[in-house]
Amino acid sequence: MRDLTPSERMLLLELVCSFAWADREVRAEERRFIADLVRRLDLGEKERRQVDAWLAEPPPAVDPARVPREQRARFVHAIESVIAVDGEIAPSERERLLHFVRGLG
Repeated sequence: MRDLTPSERMLLLELVCSFAWADREVRAEERRFIADLVRRLDLGEKERRQVDAWLAEPPPAVDPARVPREQRARFVHAIESVIAVDGEIAPSERERLLHFVRGLG
C-alpha cells in the first residue's frame, strides 16, 4: 500500500469510508478495518482528521473514473473488504459496489 501516491491513499480511504456508509451505518468492525488501513498507509495528522470526518459524515460519492487504472483491482478489493468485514453485505452495499465497478469501465 505504501506504493500509492498521497492522493491515491486519500482517494482509497475516501472510497472505503463512503462504502462503509453504504448501509447508512458505520459499524465497529468497519471502523477497525479503516483504522488498520490508516495505520498501514502511515497517514499524517491532517489526513487522519479527514478520515475521521468521513467516518462522522459520509463523503460525497466518488467518481470511479478518478481511480487510477493500475490501482482499480486494489481499490475494489479494499471496498469489498470493508463491506464484508461485519459479516453482512446489505443489498444497498452490493448494489452500490456493482454500480461502482461498472463505472470503472
